[in-house]
Amino acid sequence: MDLKGRDFLRILDFSEAELRYMLDVAKAFKEMKQKGQNHKYFPNKNIVIVFEKTSTRTRCAFEVAGYDLGMNVTYLDPTGSQMGHKESIADTARVLARFYDGIEFRGFKQETVDDLARYADVPVWNGLTDSCHPTQALADFMTIEEKLGTLKGKTLAFVGDTHNNVSNSLMAMSAKMGVNYIACGPAALRPHEEVVAACQPIAEKNGATITISDDINVLSGADAIYTDVWLSLGEDKEKWGERIQQLQPYQVNMRMMEMAKPGAIFLHCLPSFHDLNTSVARDVNEKYGLTEMEVTNEVFESERSVVFDEAENRMHTIKAVMYLTLKDN
Repeated sequence: MDLKGRDFLRILDFSEAELRYMLDVAKAFKEMKQKGQNHKYFPNKNIVIVFEKTSTRTRCAFEVAGYDLGMNVTYLDPTGSQMGHKESIADTARVLARFYDGIEFRGFKQETVDDLARYADVPVWNGLTDSCHPTQALADFMTIEEKLGTLKGKTLAFVGDTHNNVSNSLMAMSAKMGVNYIACGPAALRPHEEVVAACQPIAEKNGATITISDDINVLSGADAIYTDVWLSLGEDKEKWGERIQQLQPYQVNMRMMEMAKPGAIFLHCLPSFHDLNTSVARDVNEKYGLTEMEVTNEVFESERSVVFDEAENRMHTIKAVMYLTLKDN
């Protein structure tokens, strides 16, 4: 399967077979990493990772994956380039493509990564935008398959802000892989209609369903429950009060986990506000009195939680994406 030169911008750009191939290659890379096998396949390649939004996991996953493949990696933080300020996206893309063999972008607008891909003649990888988080979805499905043994026919429930970027990519990945998808959250934060419209026929073709509800009782058939922070990086902090009021009934707690199938697992893309060990959580606690937000510490630290396996798998799936889009066949 030839993916050389392809951009990785959104899950819906790829076929079921191509996504399956990525997961299988990621699994092989994970085994090689665990066995200490050298896989520096690209000793003469260079990549750049461009961040408008900072991140621990995305940066480290791309950097370590690049180093493991033998590549040189340049990191540009929000102050490290003139992109969109003194230099247009189009010009930046054409300049970076002269220096680098691949470009990662993590930022605010999907249009930015789309423009980078339009003007750069090297692969461009989406590390996160306002509408998509495709590398996260790949890692999530690798983790679900590891823990549950299979994907097709399983049921994944996303609880909370179901119109965010993670939910969008998880719905698309579920549809592609034949996984039943439940979006459970307040009516005001329902999935975008255009995302559902794009995913629904794919899910039906693959024997899966998409359920959208504000009733937590729909979680009774879930094999995996997923949540995300209630306020994303870059959103107005003044929205905390409104989001807490909307989403507090959808906090993932042990009672909710027990509503799901026996053995159901818990996933979270991280960072998570499950205690008061961060400055943001302490600020929210001082203002609103919460000690836990989207998930309780009991669930986060329980045997059902696979969040750190999930975080590790970011590296393996990103490595697979870079390898497949850069390798000569």
